[in-house]
Amino acid sequence: MNTRLAGSGKMPEMAETGDSPAVSTAAVRGAVQAEENTAEAIGKASRELMLALMENNSIGPGEMISVLFTATPDLDADFPATAAREAGLSEVPLICAQEIPVPGKMERVIRVLVHFNAPEGHRAQPTYLGRTEELRDDLPSKG
Repeated sequence: MNTRLAGSGKMPEMAETGDSPAVSTAAVRGAVQAEENTAEAIGKASRELMLALMENNSIGPGEMISVLFTATPDLDADFPATAAREAGLSEVPLICAQEIPVPGKMERVIRVLVHFNAPEGHRAQPTYLGRTEELRDDLPSKG
C-alpha cells in the first residue's frame, strides 16, 4: 500500500526489501456549530474543532495529507480554512466547500474531513463538538 507524505503529494521512500512503510492512510471526520455567521465565530469554531480532532487522534500537521472543510450555506462570513492556516496548518492542503442546503437540518455547521498518515492499526476518533453530536447517532456519546 502506498502512502503519501503529509501535505507534499510525495510517496515515502520504500525500504530496499520493497516493504511498505509502517503507516497507513487514515481519515477522520468531525463537526462543530458556529455561534453566528461572523468571521470571528467561524474562526473560533474551526480552531476549536481542529485542535480537538488533532488531540483526539494524536496527529499534527506533519501527519496530515489534506483537509476538506464544508459549511452550511448560512455560514459565509469567512472560510473555515483561514483559521486552520492561522493555527499552524500552513503546509497542509486545505479546501472549503458548501454543504447541500437540506431544509430543517442543523444550522451554522462546519464539518471537516482530515486525511492523514497513521500508524498501522490506528483507530480514528471522530470529533463532534456540542450539538453536532446529534448529527451522528451511530457514535458513542461523550455526555
